[in-house]
Amino acid sequence: MALLVWTNSMSVNIKEIDEQHKRLVDLINQLHDAMKSGKGQEALGKILSELADYTVYHFGTEEKLFKQYGYPEYARHKKAHDDLTKQVMEIKKSFDAGSSVVTVEVMNFLKDWLTKHILDADKKYTPYLNSKGVI
Repeated sequence: MALLVWTNSMSVNIKEIDEQHKRLVDLINQLHDAMKSGKGQEALGKILSELADYTVYHFGTEEKLFKQYGYPEYARHKKAHDDLTKQVMEIKKSFDAGSSVVTVEVMNFLKDWLTKHILDADKKYTPYLNSKGVI
């Protein structure tokens, strides 16, 4: 069973962003499945690296739209992105150094930050960007 399931309530009504959010959900689920099935460190490390890289890519997409359309909450949202990126990179760095493993706590953190970020922070920009014709 998936750790995190995409639902329509998570949609920000911007196709490109929704697709990226779905990819992040998929990567978190892949990492969770690999952890549950006892995959080796190499497999877990590969998925964790892809998740970290894709997180940076996704946040860049959002920030580009914010700049392009003059989103007034850009600075606040970017700070949230920077904080989340730092946390994901710390998890990856610790894992790569062999000083941590992917645990249920790590998985719950990833699930919670993605869900909370989408439902709280990302939902706030939907009306603004939609009003600018971004769909």
